[in-house]
Amino acid sequence: MILNDLVHRRDGGDIQPIAPTRVLRAAVRMPLIRAMRPIQWTKNGILFAALVFDRKVFQWEPFLSTVVAAILFCCISSAIYLVNDLRDIRGDRLHPTKRLRPLAAGELSRATALRTAILLIAVSLIGSWLIRPELTAIMVGYIALMLTYSLGLKRIAILDVFAIATGFVLRAVAGAVAIAVAISPWLLVCTMLLALFLGFAKRRHELTTLTDAAAHRANLQNYSVPLLDHLIGICASATVLSYAFYTFDAAAVPDNHSMMLTIPFVTYAVFRYLYLVHRRNQGGNPEAVLFADRPLLGSILAWGFGSIAIFYVAS
Repeated sequence: MILNDLVHRRDGGDIQPIAPTRVLRAAVRMPLIRAMRPIQWTKNGILFAALVFDRKVFQWEPFLSTVVAAILFCCISSAIYLVNDLRDIRGDRLHPTKRLRPLAAGELSRATALRTAILLIAVSLIGSWLIRPELTAIMVGYIALMLTYSLGLKRIAILDVFAIATGFVLRAVAGAVAIAVAISPWLLVCTMLLALFLGFAKRRHELTTLTDAAAHRANLQNYSVPLLDHLIGICASATVLSYAFYTFDAAAVPDNHSMMLTIPFVTYAVFRYLYLVHRRNQGGNPEAVLFADRPLLGSILAWGFGSIAIFYVAS
């Protein structure tokens, strides 16, 4: 009945079809879909790194395996978000924006959220086993890491951000495992450092914008703005340097060192993000910043297209 209402509308006595875009917008506004955080699925784009850098984008089987693995990670990510929201309902109701989340606002029942989380986890584990059993092992490790984070790691300063960064590394490894290729250690280092950079920037935003930061996230009382500024600076520098080393030292890059041409795009993107964090007090939601800031998005797109051109044309 709900699906029928989404797809059709009544005009007088007649039933008229609704445009697909309106159906999509209506679906995204549904409490359960909002609780699953579709915008956060962009994080799983890191699974495509191995596919791109191993030059298998135009090979059907590896491409399909990566797409399915990314979808399964979207499912598992949404399941973790639902579990976290179930645990954090009280705290979220005190937060200026998190109080609007479906569970905190009472728009979504706890039973529905729990059943959906269990279903998503089951689908992810079964689907990953059908691709490669090793992928299932990584997913189990990811689930264990995120649950450990939810149960205690998120209350320990610095280690909380390391846990999130490790989740990104596991995503990158999963992308390589899905197509049975080795992934460059430098790429894993870059992924870890970039995730730490974004994570500490997010903590800084929370610390500087929330009136009573410790009430919203307990471990924020263990941070300070000067400390976070130091950590952000270290991670930003290390990210650029590790990527520079990757462009000429990784086994999969072209022998003519043409990947070094992409270093300016990465450097600008990091500097631009630092500007947004320090001058515009952004960084609380990296996904939103990415799509809202045109210079940042442009530099990332230029890096992406430039990398593909170098890997598949120039080399």
